[in-house]
Amino acid sequence: MNITLHIRNAYIFGNKKTLPLAKKLIFFAVISLLMSCKEFVSIDLSITQIASEKVYNSDADARAAILGIYTRMFSSQGVASGGDGSSITHLGGLSSDELINYRTTQPTVEFSNSALTANNSAINTVWSEFYQYIYTANHAIEHLSNSTGITPTIREQLIGQAKFVRAFAYFYLVNLYGNVPLVTTTDYRVNSILPRSPVDEVYQLIIQNLQDAREMLSADYSFSNDERAAPNRWVATALLARVSLYMGRFEDAEQYASELIAGNPLFSLEPDLNKVFLLNSSEAIWQLRPTFGGTNTLDANLFVLVTTPSQVSLNDHLLDVFAEGDLRRDHWIGSIQTDKTYYYPYKYKVRSSSVSTSPVTEATTIFRLAEQYFIRAEARAQQNDITGAQVDLNAIRNRAALPNTSAGDKEALLTAIEQERVAELFTEWGHRWFDLKRTNRIDAVLSEKKGERWQSTDALYPIPFREILNNRNLDQNIGY
Repeated sequence: MNITLHIRNAYIFGNKKTLPLAKKLIFFAVISLLMSCKEFVSIDLSITQIASEKVYNSDADARAAILGIYTRMFSSQGVASGGDGSSITHLGGLSSDELINYRTTQPTVEFSNSALTANNSAINTVWSEFYQYIYTANHAIEHLSNSTGITPTIREQLIGQAKFVRAFAYFYLVNLYGNVPLVTTTDYRVNSILPRSPVDEVYQLIIQNLQDAREMLSADYSFSNDERAAPNRWVATALLARVSLYMGRFEDAEQYASELIAGNPLFSLEPDLNKVFLLNSSEAIWQLRPTFGGTNTLDANLFVLVTTPSQVSLNDHLLDVFAEGDLRRDHWIGSIQTDKTYYYPYKYKVRSSSVSTSPVTEATTIFRLAEQYFIRAEARAQQNDITGAQVDLNAIRNRAALPNTSAGDKEALLTAIEQERVAELFTEWGHRWFDLKRTNRIDAVLSEKKGERWQSTDALYPIPFREILNNRNLDQNIGY
């Protein structure tokens, strides 16, 4: 394991006072220790002892360790922002029908062609990074629970965030890979031989962790200096609403989404579509604040075209989803004319600047209120609350300058919601990829879009070959 100390001169969550040097050293040492190991299961007890001695002796150091997870998420090699193309948004867009690939590198070509192999480097990145988050969360939960140097209220906030992070990581793992090892300890002797747990069992842990987090976390953003840059009670609630919908628990999904929508003064649909993805937008529930000088989001670097695309562009058929007059088509899709017209996602508009002091105006948005309207609309439709579902769907349509939906029964509403989710949530966090799978529409849609390249077994990513090689109890997904 290669351990490095890398100290960036960056503001952390809007706090313009950088950490003292000693705390920086501790913070980055621990993050390197916990996050840079190539093999998750190889982290041994001696490392956790070193980390616990450095981190969990004071409020400031413990806060820095937990907040460091979100800094890692924003990194150029992260599954969250993914400036190198390994983000969930990028990979989900290639796996589904959102993006056209222009890269010639084998890992990306495999995603685009639905021809993944277990040695794909992006597959390895996604798996290992999410499990690194899980390891860090497990480590925090274990040591914070026994620490005597942390203020009780701070300890509760940090444990709540750690439980949320673990649930968040498992949500993506289970939706990308299916059955996955359920790791709840830092004991490498146990972790290195764990088999894959059934999806339902993983979801039970996710729900329990999110319910715990809801009880432990604050209902405001004071922990992150009043920026929407760290999980709080409402972030946990947003993921609970999504998980409940995915599991078919429609009453729960409606309840959790309603808590965010109805009378919550923190959140509202942003009427100006150009402001939805701004830093601390009223619609944002959780964002990743940029940590590099001159950077707003890495999504803009990946998507916004200034010349003929060399990475990705939008699939032209996505334009057909937008009805005439839809403001999302005007504000969230850009185009460039070179040898032909290319279209690209334009939700994030500010590419990186060479000036490190350029102001931060946008932030990578993980959860936003519009999704909660869709969740509640779908949950209501599934419960035959036709009027309630129409009201929620119309809130999104009207914001885009579209008239009320004409869908008047359950099936028509579910179809309309699916279409509106495409128009609203395209190239955000793999929503399209997951929606096709959870609604059992994936074969019908992708066999038409991708032809003979598509096989039903492509719906799950392969378990990385190196993980199976290292753990005799892991089995591979069918088709790989």
